[in-house]
Amino acid sequence: MVKAIRALVTGFALCAAAPVMAAGDAERARDTNAAIATNARVETMAAFIAQGPSGATAQRCLAQAIYYEAGYEPDAGKRAVAQVVLNRVRHPAFPNSVCGVVYQGVDRPVCQFSFTCDGSLSRRPSAAAWADANRIARDALAGRVEKSVGSAINYHADYVVPAWAYTMGKVTKIGTHIFYRFNGGAGRARAFTQLYAGREQMPDIKTDDGVLVAGGPDPLTGRYENGLTVAPSDADRHAPADIGGRLDTTKGWKLELPAPTQGRYAQMVAGKITPDDQPEAGE
Repeated sequence: MVKAIRALVTGFALCAAAPVMAAGDAERARDTNAAIATNARVETMAAFIAQGPSGATAQRCLAQAIYYEAGYEPDAGKRAVAQVVLNRVRHPAFPNSVCGVVYQGVDRPVCQFSFTCDGSLSRRPSAAAWADANRIARDALAGRVEKSVGSAINYHADYVVPAWAYTMGKVTKIGTHIFYRFNGGAGRARAFTQLYAGREQMPDIKTDDGVLVAGGPDPLTGRYENGLTVAPSDADRHAPADIGGRLDTTKGWKLELPAPTQGRYAQMVAGKITPDDQPEAGE
């Protein structure tokens, strides 16, 4: 198992910074994604139950991920994103708390979930969509399992083609998101052995909470589009070619996605640290 995961991490390190197709060529990206075979085994994951005093914090972090990543996706798409977060909590490649997974990398140049560091949190949520996100989060933390994505631990929008899409097992497509799991034994349900910490903490992110209000939806699609709803800010911390938050994909930007594992886990499989080691200040 360790050898399989080490091989995966090596592959991600090589392709993490590889550019994907230009945003203006979305149709070609969709065609390319469709040509990647869906051949990953889908296993039903065990129910995740979050109990104790940190339950409300876990729900807030999970609801944020659902809202900012899939707020206007169908319910199945929202539940799929929630399942990916909870799958990560249980896999040794990722932090062992809901907020830890959602905010992984928030203190680094590139975040795992772009909304946590690209300024999206400054946007006041739509009341109805936020209520929906909380409903989905509450259900997921009470044991509801989204079976369609199985052991998926990553996804991307269908209008981009990250290099790592070719190194993982494609599971399914729901709405605009395509879901992936680790190949081999590392992606099997039995590999998700990490115990939930049961303690949750949201990082102290300095934002002008609620000052910026999302603009109206696109009149043709009725949906909000990435990068068109929040005014730019010099204080933003995000990858120069990130798909989240404020990137206007109509301007021909080339997109880059972070690999699904990096940093701390790479050190762990290399034997430099153990899962019990606490991150150093600034790490």
